Amino acid sequence: MQKAIKFKLFGKTAFFKKPEVNEYAYFTYNNIHKIALLGMLGAIIGLGGYNQQKENTYPEFYEKLKDLKIAIVPDKKLKGIYPKKIQVFNNSVGYASNEEGGNLIVREQWLENPSWTIYLYNDGFVEQNIYQKLKEYLLQRKTVYIPYLGKNDHPATITEVEEIDLQETKLDYIDSIFIENIAIDDFESVDELAYLVKEIQPIKLQEEYNFYEYESFIYTNYYLKQKIDGYKDRDVNLYFF
Repeated sequence: MQKAIKFKLFGKTAFFKKPEVNEYAYFTYNNIHKIALLGMLGAIIGLGGYNQQKENTYPEFYEKLKDLKIAIVPDKKLKGIYPKKIQVFNNSVGYASNEEGGNLIVREQWLENPSWTIYLYNDGFVEQNIYQKLKEYLLQRKTVYIPYLGKNDHPATITEVEEIDLQETKLDYIDSIFIENIAIDDFESVDELAYLVKEIQPIKLQEEYNFYEYESFIYTNYYLKQKIDGYKDRDVNLYFF
């Protein structure tokens, strides 16, 4: 058995900005990605972010937490696809002053009422004092900085925090999102209401410039034709990355 931290994460809205921008709007990833989640966890225990980064290779939160294993289970009722709405608001500060009339119209695509079950597992590559502090703060509902979902317009709510036992097992069905290339063979369905959602998401930061590096992720109720190594929390099958 391995120990892990489990909690519910949700909010009224969320915005995980995609770097690609068109002239019309800024768009969001459909699910919280690993970099955003590590940033939120770093804020909880007071680790520095991008604004505090100086000569370090990475921002402090990423340097300390990048090897933390996570599993993300989306809201199954919504099949992992959250409602989105374009929000329009005015920005009259900073670079917006160069716009006609000194006002920039900003459009952002926000997730509405997103929720996930998050699992955190330290396989020995995160400093034990950092992991223990994170566990303590989550269990005792303490935080240094307010956690949010992508931007400080979107406060995060964390509930039902507990330490659980993980059982190592072979998986032919995965309840969490997982990296596409672990599924060596095709999928198969035993459900008439089968679904498969694919999204390219950030998984780590590039060392020199801190650009995102990406993987293709899948969330599905299809079965894998070939079993893979994974973990089980009671009746929930998990893939950690």
